Amino acid sequence: MKKHSNTLVPVLTASLIHQIHIAKALLAKQGIESYIFDENIATSIGTAYVEGYKLEVDSADLKKAKQILAEIEEENN
Repeated sequence: MKKHSNTLVPVLTASLIHQIHIAKALLAKQGIESYIFDENIATSIGTAYVEGYKLEVDSADLKKAKQILAEIEEENN
């Protein structure tokens, strides 16, 4: 059984929402749940106030999630 710490921490911040959705899908494929924060803020107050969309994971999954995203980044460069 997978342990959860019940504490969410940011694993990625991006200025474009599609980057967050791609990362979320990649993490899900590896069995890591993630949650998007600030996704709807641009429609509420406008994009000028959005500093970045956040993707958060359980703190117990942070190391693995960062490793997965780093490996994908390396493959694409």
